[in-house]
Amino acid sequence: MSTLNDDVAMLRKVPLFESVEPSKLKLIAYTSSQLMFDDGEEVFSQGSNGTSAYLIVNGEADILSDSGGHQVVVAVHGTNALFGEISAFCDVPRTASVRARGQLTLLELKRENLLELIQEFPDVAIEVIRELAKRLALTTSDLANVLDKQNGKKPH
Repeated sequence: MSTLNDDVAMLRKVPLFESVEPSKLKLIAYTSSQLMFDDGEEVFSQGSNGTSAYLIVNGEADILSDSGGHQVVVAVHGTNALFGEISAFCDVPRTASVRARGQLTLLELKRENLLELIQEFPDVAIEVIRELAKRLALTTSDLANVLDKQNGKKPH
């Protein structure tokens, strides 16, 4: 189990939170919950409603997309990676499923705390936009490569 200072240090490593003052990061860390998942356990499923983003404290998570009636791993995220932020920020259904790859420890960041952060630190909103755009581009590219492999084409 990590301490509050450990959680703040971890948040500081996430590009989204680099410019946020330590006292605000401490508040975010304090209002967050630490969750643990066993290998193969689902964190959330594609299409579900989401009100939180997650930061990987320890371990890895498979990011899966539904394709042709089955799930395809489109990415693997490790320690200090943030995921689930699209639903948390945009109030849309989850765009992918996430499953633990081995033992996984997460810090759950609630939507209301993230939105307060954006209101207080407008620079964070710019980082959110950049991160969401980057994620969309990477996910689209990864999914295209997976589909190309399935169809016997060379990846992009």
